[in-house]
Amino acid sequence: MLRFAPSPTKDMDISNLRAAIFNYIVSKQLNENLVIRIEDTNKDKNIEGKDKEILEILSLFSIEYSYAVHQSDSLKYHQKMAMQLLTQKKAFSCFCGDEKLKELEEEAKKKNESFKYDGFCETLSDEAVLEVNAPFTVRIKKPEDDIQFNDLLKGDLKSTADDIDSFIILRHDKTPTYNYACAIDDMLMDISLVIRTQDHLFDTPKQIHIRNSLGYTKEVKYVHLPTIQSDNEISVKSLIDEGFLPSAIANYLVLLGNETPTEIFTLEEAITWFKIEDISKNESKFDIEKLKFINKKHLEIMDDMRLSKILGFADSDIGKLAKIYLEEANTINDIKSKLEAVFASKTVCEGFENEFLTLKECLVKAPYFDDFNELTKYLTTQTTLRDDTLDKTLRYALTGATNGPKLSDIYPLIKNYLGEIIK
Repeated sequence: MLRFAPSPTKDMDISNLRAAIFNYIVSKQLNENLVIRIEDTNKDKNIEGKDKEILEILSLFSIEYSYAVHQSDSLKYHQKMAMQLLTQKKAFSCFCGDEKLKELEEEAKKKNESFKYDGFCETLSDEAVLEVNAPFTVRIKKPEDDIQFNDLLKGDLKSTADDIDSFIILRHDKTPTYNYACAIDDMLMDISLVIRTQDHLFDTPKQIHIRNSLGYTKEVKYVHLPTIQSDNEISVKSLIDEGFLPSAIANYLVLLGNETPTEIFTLEEAITWFKIEDISKNESKFDIEKLKFINKKHLEIMDDMRLSKILGFADSDIGKLAKIYLEEANTINDIKSKLEAVFASKTVCEGFENEFLTLKECLVKAPYFDDFNELTKYLTTQTTLRDDTLDKTLRYALTGATNGPKLSDIYPLIKNYLGEIIK
């Protein structure tokens, strides 16, 4: 079993989407189930509706999964396991307030050391604990030995007991902290492989320690994906809103830091050759120009009718027209702006104001011409417009622009819409 565990506290970014895509590909390769676990135990930071948005994005990218759950639904199991750790003296109640902990942090900072819990509450007797009438958290005792594990990309890694420390597993309100809930849920779901972003690398030994403390012996394998460098955090939603196709975004994220047999491909094709262990161990830089190139390629190979529907039509000719505009466009938004200009009302052609009005009046009265050359012959005869003047005014009348692809290529695809275009 594999899992993708996004947080509903922010927009899904490209690094998280990449992790989701790799989980999907590998689950298909291993013929194992993939589950989506919305990690929503941090109630104060959850954004309403963000969980639904995450699932919609996964659907948009055709990432199949067995089922989706909310981490908060397992609260009773989180608390039950904490009680087990307390009973076995592997965890303890901590009554240290925020002021005390802040004081310890300041002391560590002055010594240029990382913060470590001083273990004060760990030494309290059961009687003393019963006599304290104050809110408390639950801390797991730090491990006695170092925690070692293998990352399929990074190799063998180790964290010392002091690095892991006695960390909190239940908050004051008895809800679980991230690492604790994550470890328990991975046990309950029988997760065998965790593919996630590199920022979780230091969480892994803590989660292993929790499972070890509960006597869980199954080895969970890990892959921590290298960071994608970018000037700003890039949300998946923003790329979709800018007109990038999900297929192109997925293509780019699999290609990033990876040797692939071909540059342009689908996720289904990637399943046949992708190897998670071959991904570059180094950080990759997000390149918007490369994404635009890949997006254009996906638009070029898209079915004409499907492309037309994405653009708000249901005519394969509009799909063909969109592809003509790929000479100067990269995204759906770019193409839409071109089509909007075609169908917009046109009143003035700068530099050719009178000539344009003459041409427009002629076009309104003109009969239907199937052939573009026949149309231009008719316009020349009726208006006496010639050469550059005819070309510029006719181009503006038909496309709303003074330059662009050949009119002889455009006209066959818009001739049935002239009543809408010339208005």
